[in-house]
Formats: sequence, structure tokens, C-alpha cells
Amino acid sequence: MKNLYRSRKALSGASQWIIDYGLPFLVLLVITWSFAARVTVADNDHPEGVRAGFVGVYKAFTLIDSPQHFWLWAASILGWLIVPAIIGGFAGHVITARIESASQMSSSFLYRRRTLGDRLKPPGKIAPLSSYINKSIPDQHFVDVFVRVAHRNYWEMAQDHWEILVSDTMSTVEFAELDRHESLRRAEDQNRVTASLAAVFGLCAVCEAQ
Repeated sequence: MKNLYRSRKALSGASQWIIDYGLPFLVLLVITWSFAARVTVADNDHPEGVRAGFVGVYKAFTLIDSPQHFWLWAASILGWLIVPAIIGGFAGHVITARIESASQMSSSFLYRRRTLGDRLKPPGKIAPLSSYINKSIPDQHFVDVFVRVAHRNYWEMAQDHWEILVSDTMSTVEFAELDRHESLRRAEDQNRVTASLAAVFGLCAVCEAQ
């Protein structure tokens, strides 16, 4: 799961925003909506009160009716303040990112054609170090020095630091113009070379930083 979460760095900024902020907000909205739908509110025609239900929460959320309970107030605040702010911020981020990518993209990427299959193909995840064993001589050398030399044969730490290296590399400006598959592939290729050079001397960039 940690590997998959770090692999999100191969996605575009908008997709990362949805995972990092959109999903937590959606969970908050679902919880608030569920509790608000269960509350009982006062009603003139029903002295014992009535359950707010989906319609009642929707009316409070969209500011059609005034809220009469804590959870309805919470839903109303989400609808009045947070939702427009998130939608506006997300739209601004997408527009800004598109303008910047169009002005900064190198000519080699301007006319590259992406098929429908390329666009719909789900993103991959950072490859485990075990996948490089007996794959090729350079890959085997990378695993040997990165795991056995730089991390004293501590596979769990080596895998964790390998994922951090690749994830942080995909966050750099140089990889922003690449699609999610190319970004992941190039980040792995680059780090296999650079990490091998440092690992020969028993060094790891993540170990040094930590």
C-alpha cells in the first residue's frame, strides 16, 4: 500500500491533488452527510420532530433551508464555504498547470501522439527491488550494491529508500511534462544508475538525508 501511495507521484498534479486532498474531503463529506441524515429536527406539523433524511441534508447543504441541528449546520458550512473554495481552487490549479505545461514543454513532446489505450491504461507502481534480480548484469549489480553494501543487506529499508528516491524524482520539474507511465519508467532508470554509483561507496541519498 505504501508503494502504491508513493507511486502517485507519476500522476499529474490534478490527479495527485484528488488523492491527497479530494479523497479525504469526500470521506469528511460522507461522514457529515450520514450523521446529518439521521438527526431529528423540530417540525410544526410533527411535534415529535422528523428525521432530516437525504432531502433535508441536501436542502441544508445547498442553502435552501436553514439548518436546525449541529450536523445540519456542519453540512451547511461544507456546502457554503468549503465546496466552492475547493472547486475554484481545483479549477484554477488545472488551468494554471495547463498553461505552464504548454509554455514549458520541449519541442520533442509537442507532436507526440497518445492512443486511447495509453490514456486509459492505469498507472503502474514503483517496481520492487526483487524484480531486478537476475534480470540483467547492470540490474543485478544495482541490487547487490544498493541492498548489500549501502543498506547492509537490510531489504526492507532498501526497498523503502528505493521507493522514496523514485517518488521524489517524479516530483521534480523535469518529469512534470511526462505522462504517468513515462515518468515512472524514467525515474526508475535514472535512479538505478545514480543509486548504484553512490551505493558502491556504501552511500544512500535517503540515508544521508535522514
